[in-house]
Amino acid sequence: MATTLDWYGCATFRLRTAGLTVFLDAYVDRAANAPGTGLTADDIEECDWIVVGHSHFDHLYGAERIARNTGARIVGSYETVRIMEQAGVAVDRMIPVAGGETIALSDDVRVSVFPSQHSCVWSQTRMTGADEVCLGDLGLTWQEQQARFQQLVAYLSTGLPPDSLSHLLAAQQGDRGDGGALVYLFETPGGRVFYQDTSGHWSGALRQMRDRRPDVAIIAAAGRGNVDGQPVQGSLAQFVAREVELLQPRRVVLSHHDDWLPGFSVDTDLTPIRQALAELPGQVELLELGYLDGTPILP
Repeated sequence: MATTLDWYGCATFRLRTAGLTVFLDAYVDRAANAPGTGLTADDIEECDWIVVGHSHFDHLYGAERIARNTGARIVGSYETVRIMEQAGVAVDRMIPVAGGETIALSDDVRVSVFPSQHSCVWSQTRMTGADEVCLGDLGLTWQEQQARFQQLVAYLSTGLPPDSLSHLLAAQQGDRGDGGALVYLFETPGGRVFYQDTSGHWSGALRQMRDRRPDVAIIAAAGRGNVDGQPVQGSLAQFVAREVELLQPRRVVLSHHDDWLPGFSVDTDLTPIRQALAELPGQVELLELGYLDGTPILP
């Protein structure tokens, strides 16, 4: 049976492999003015595992309902586990991770966890296009970044369309930040799948995966990339290409690139990303998924 991938929008996917149904993130609900599948987390009836990249609402919101309705177990950061316990998920149904763990999802499927970085969300208000070059903002202290982040908070409270703002407020779960972003490497009978849900990385962690080269890499393409704790000096397209060069996958799937929260997010023009990938040595195939199209990604 082939391994397939269904995109639910933002960075949420359903991975079906070796008889398992695994949700990568759980953000299925959408603002009324946003594109999407028309589904909510309450509509999900089949799931064995939920693997969460970080604890912001646009990744975690809905995991508690999917777990309740399907009996799925949750893998995520300690902050993810705290939020889910507060939402009523039993602690023994969750596995907290921070990087370095390998979890057997079944006899045939394992997932390894690596520490990662969140995109430099503090450096922008509304997200920019994939070809816009961003420079500067290097070496800022945590306090300086937090001061910049408050500008984003002010923008979100006053600059969003009403439907986006009401959804944002309804989806808040009391997170204390991203909880420590994580990336995952799944090993299946058909090959390896890398999963990332925000545009950041530790270069050393990605290089380490070369010995276990992913066949398919799901790479976040939104916001300003974070390279080893500093904002990328360049464009989002260049950031994505750099990650592909480090990972050397055969196929690439993008995530987080639709207009999931109008007024803040953008419907990313993929042309600059296609061009940047085409300039890399070797051949890499960019798979452009539509919502819920069940794309085969591995044999």
